[in-house]
Order: sequence, then C-alpha cells, then structure tokens
Amino acid sequence: MFRDPFPIFLTDDMAAITAFYRDLLGFSEAYRFPSSPLDDPEFIVLSLGPAQFGFGRAGSVPLHGRMRSLETGNRVEVCVYADNVDLAVEFLRGAGVSVLSEPADQPWGERAAYVSDPDGNPVLIVARI
Repeated sequence: MFRDPFPIFLTDDMAAITAFYRDLLGFSEAYRFPSSPLDDPEFIVLSLGPAQFGFGRAGSVPLHGRMRSLETGNRVEVCVYADNVDLAVEFLRGAGVSVLSEPADQPWGERAAYVSDPDGNPVLIVARI
C-alpha cells in the first residue's frame, strides 16, 4: 500500500540549501514547485542515486495546519507515496492514527493528506493524480 518514502526538511533559505546539496554534494534537482526556474520554489526534491530529499520553505502555510518553523521544532516531515490516498488514510485512521488533514487534490498534481506519527511528526501521504 505504501512506497517511495523520503524525508522533507524545512528551511528558511531554499537557495542556500539547494546550493549545498546540489553544488557541493552532487544531488540533482528532480522536482520543483512552482516549476518555473524564475520563481523561488516553495518545495524542491533533490536526488542522489536512489535517494531523494524534499526541502520545503519553513514559513509556508502547510496543509496540516501546524506552524512550520525552525523555532517550533517542526523541522522534518516524512512523505510516503500510496496507491490510493483515501484508502490509506482510512486504513491509518482505523489503526488509531491521528489525521491532520483529509485527502484533497493539490495544485502540483497529487492527492495529499497528512497524518501524525506517534511522536507527533507530520507524515504526508500522497498519490499522483
């Protein structure tokens, strides 16, 4: 039911974090939203071999409604792809997992929902539309 997990790190400086991983560690850009290279991204995925890291703007408004900031300690989220977001969320809810945001189609072309892991970390459950 679940596959392709990757961490999402929150940052206050997308340009600096991208330059570090891309230019110094050899990662390549796999995804950017918004997609225009002229726009400062809200979210970017960088890849190195089979590994992917997501980076999101710390001050952006999250789907789950919890403040994303380095000061609040919400620095890392987890993203996991599912075959069907709605069924995955219902399965997790049935197991007693707290649902932070219900499944909804997003402007970047995925259906997404957030749940909370036992430590309170947001977990993004997504599927391509």
